[in-house]
Amino acid sequence: MSGLEFATLRDQVAALRTKTISATELLELTIARIEKFDDKVNAVVVRDFDRARAAAKQADAALARGEYAPLLGVPVAVKESFNVAGLPTTWGFPDAEGWQPAEDAALVTRVKAAGGVVIGKTNVPRALHDWQSYNDIYGTTNNPWDLTRSPGGSSGGSSAALAAGYVSLALGSDIGGSLRVPAHFCGIYAHKPSRTLLPGRGNTPPRTPALPAPQDLAVVGPMTRSAADLTLATLLLAGPDEVEAVAYKLVLPPPRSAEFDDFRVLVIDTHPLLPTSTVIRDGFDRIARGLEKAGAAVARHSALLPDLTLTANTYLTLLMSQFGADAPVDTYRALQAAVADIPPNSDRPEDVIRRAFVAGHGDWIRADRVRMVLADKWRRLFDEFDVVLCPITPTPAFPHDHSDMDTRTIDIDGTTHPYNYHLVWASIATLLGLPSTATPIGRSPEGLPYGMQIIGPYLEDHTTLRFAELIEQEFGGFSPPPGFV
Repeated sequence: MSGLEFATLRDQVAALRTKTISATELLELTIARIEKFDDKVNAVVVRDFDRARAAAKQADAALARGEYAPLLGVPVAVKESFNVAGLPTTWGFPDAEGWQPAEDAALVTRVKAAGGVVIGKTNVPRALHDWQSYNDIYGTTNNPWDLTRSPGGSSGGSSAALAAGYVSLALGSDIGGSLRVPAHFCGIYAHKPSRTLLPGRGNTPPRTPALPAPQDLAVVGPMTRSAADLTLATLLLAGPDEVEAVAYKLVLPPPRSAEFDDFRVLVIDTHPLLPTSTVIRDGFDRIARGLEKAGAAVARHSALLPDLTLTANTYLTLLMSQFGADAPVDTYRALQAAVADIPPNSDRPEDVIRRAFVAGHGDWIRADRVRMVLADKWRRLFDEFDVVLCPITPTPAFPHDHSDMDTRTIDIDGTTHPYNYHLVWASIATLLGLPSTATPIGRSPEGLPYGMQIIGPYLEDHTTLRFAELIEQEFGGFSPPPGFV
């Protein structure tokens, strides 16, 4: 069993099929690692080991009969926000502690149907609204690379579980970088799929009906330790919700290219609203030079690139108006009075956020119209380029900071910037529903991993996933954090 802790998903599947290891043995290896390391990491906050052991025994019986399923016997971790029948779904809300849904989320159903063994649920921030993962019910999740730092959020428990060698596949979700930021901070892989590619039903706040209607902006997706595993998991879980599948099926186009020498790449490492740290810029320079050497056509600028400030502010308007819809009446009215003093032409993100929180339906419609114009501009850009490479956040993982979110800051090369500006790089793919694959590309001088996002055309997820595979082959990928080998 030695070495399978950090084996790829594909290698674990192969080991199970060849009976190099049994599903029960692989599960016990997973449980042993959680029991050894999770007191200090705190990633798997809801443990379902009894039912997992029963599922592993059933997988062993199926393997003995020669049966096949893509994940048969593989341990899988699930983000706490996904419904799993018999386990609590709280989203970190103290008043939801102990609440249990009646049925599994759609993605959990697909994992189980593929033979995956759910071992438990991973930690999240309260309401999923942070790039850290802590709450009053389950406490704080730490980054395996540096326990004093954030593993990212809101899928930080899943990224930490992967980096610590607990599982080879975990589920997450993303509306503000919640798949991509944890991957970036923990040195793993994640795929934010094209909107509606994977069904989000059941990734739902506690006591909320799990309906098949897709949310605006939000998506669900897989997290792994290798790019090829990410492709495998994405394609396995993709497809319309069963309610919609009565009318259509998924047929994705193939990747635009198979090798670097056929890819047209636009590299962007600066944003008009937020600087990028030196370590991240240096990493992008190294990748750009390496891609050119490998035969890719690489550009660092393009007149076709849509306005990134307009993109970020449109995204912030649509995103924050969702949060404002659930605000208590007295809070909403107080904010309405406060935003009256903001100059109507101010496009500072902090002013856009405050206005958007109390935006009316007409404001949302106008922002959505801007989104449609931007989507057309991005389609035109992708006539000239196959992928766009850009940062996920401007720095590697930052130290834990549980102060008031409104007063927090980002330290970028010694200068502070508003904490919510973390959203600007996430906004590009999220606003337009584009696929974005997060891949590790380097280490900081302190030894912290960092990554980049590979953005591609809508519904051309194969293209970004294939590019991530090539990046892994050419530049390397995940390596275990010291102290967890």
